[in-house]
Amino acid sequence: MSIQPAEAKAAQQWEEAVDHAVAVSLAQSYVPGCPEEKRLLRKLDFRIIPCCWLLFVLGYLDRANVGLVFTGIAHWMLLNGVDGRNAKTGGLANEFNLTSNQYSVILLLFFVSYILFEVPSNMVIARVRPSLYLCGLAILWGVIAALMAVTQNWKQLAGVRLVLGFIESGFAPGIAFYLSSWYKRYELASRFAVYYTAIAVAGGLSGLLAGVITQYLDGARGIAGWRWLFIIEGCGSSFVGCVLWFFMADYPSNTRWLTPEEQLLAAQRLAYDGLGNTQGAHGRITEKQALKMVVSDWRTWILALLYALVTGAQTIQYFIPTLVKSFGWESWEGQYHTIPPYACAVVCILGMCFVADHFESKAYFVSLFAAIGAVFFIIVCASTNNTVRYIFNIFAFGCIYGTSPLVLMWVANIICYPAEKRAVAIGLVNALGNTASIYGVFLWPDHDAPRYIPGFSATTVWMGAIGIIALIAGYLFRNNPIDAPEPEEVLTAEIRRQRERNEIPAKM
Repeated sequence: MSIQPAEAKAAQQWEEAVDHAVAVSLAQSYVPGCPEEKRLLRKLDFRIIPCCWLLFVLGYLDRANVGLVFTGIAHWMLLNGVDGRNAKTGGLANEFNLTSNQYSVILLLFFVSYILFEVPSNMVIARVRPSLYLCGLAILWGVIAALMAVTQNWKQLAGVRLVLGFIESGFAPGIAFYLSSWYKRYELASRFAVYYTAIAVAGGLSGLLAGVITQYLDGARGIAGWRWLFIIEGCGSSFVGCVLWFFMADYPSNTRWLTPEEQLLAAQRLAYDGLGNTQGAHGRITEKQALKMVVSDWRTWILALLYALVTGAQTIQYFIPTLVKSFGWESWEGQYHTIPPYACAVVCILGMCFVADHFESKAYFVSLFAAIGAVFFIIVCASTNNTVRYIFNIFAFGCIYGTSPLVLMWVANIICYPAEKRAVAIGLVNALGNTASIYGVFLWPDHDAPRYIPGFSATTVWMGAIGIIALIAGYLFRNNPIDAPEPEEVLTAEIRRQRERNEIPAKM
């Protein structure tokens, strides 16, 4: 006997009422830090953070190796007792007769495509499975990086680097959005900090791998050492990307290895914190709507300004060897003296982000750390004692690195709903911030040696500006929060979707 329309409608209304009642009960019973939540967090941390960390290391290696084969390998091999003539004959710069301007074009083209495609990429990742998308990017950039080994002139290399920038552009903002889709506001910065330490590890590992590969494989099978470097690191990224696809999480609503109860708890945590549930059943909008919302939101432009300032200050990282030389250390001593700034950076990244999460405040700590960094840079500018300048430059460098992830994660905290808007906001702020890398590198010309007053002065002003703007921004954000749905609304939609998928019993 067929069910009458009135009966079907009544049954549907009954199910909706039951779903809403269950959702209200779940929302009211949620206790932050409960044993179930702690177990879920441990499960997520074990799966998500190591995968992101490893992919970041591989992406950095594939991005930075062109610089090593241009200048760094020869220096590394000479320091380690390898015949300098072999280093030169195995070098890309010598084989392509590269000039400094040509090398600059090769680097610049990467950043052009990298910056342009960050926003479109984050529009995509909000719609697809991140395990497939992020690992797919790793596979693709590994292939592109390996293809740099077959280039025959600098123009071909520049073209391949342009494509590499396009592929890698989706990773950094994609990871920031991906983590914000799992962790609450004051869990996020500490997780991102652990992920961000990969940059220091990758920086040290890149030189070691480049030196070993070019020393022992130069000429093997008739292939130059620098070509082997591109091949091995590129193939390594592709292989790891294939493997990690089986381990990475997707989003709370569609991760295969979470139970329906854990999926609901993951959505419940985000709803409790006012965060949009990515690919959830509630509050979905189109990419066009998300872009319009982001561009018209004044919060976006304040956060973009802050991130551009901290990224501009961070360009000092490209000149650490030069600055160490200006402080009086050269040759192998100079190489060793480049290590403490990065060691301090790792400590500051972890310390500052964990402290900010613990005290549940980003505005005050961004302002505090930026102000401390500005004071340290003032001492560097004012002092004529090279040892004093070196020590305070280390601490100031650490303050920059500690402030950077806090500012970027602040975007996910403030522009939190809906998820598609959060994705576009992270991509746009990251892209606008990275434009500072283009003009920031011109702050440290050789003719300003040995004190580099213009570069240090600009960096001091930027850090001071961050300190002031962060306090003002924090006040404005607190008084003008983004409206988010009630937790029971989000949970009702998730329960209804699970029922439609037959993932939960007909009666709960």
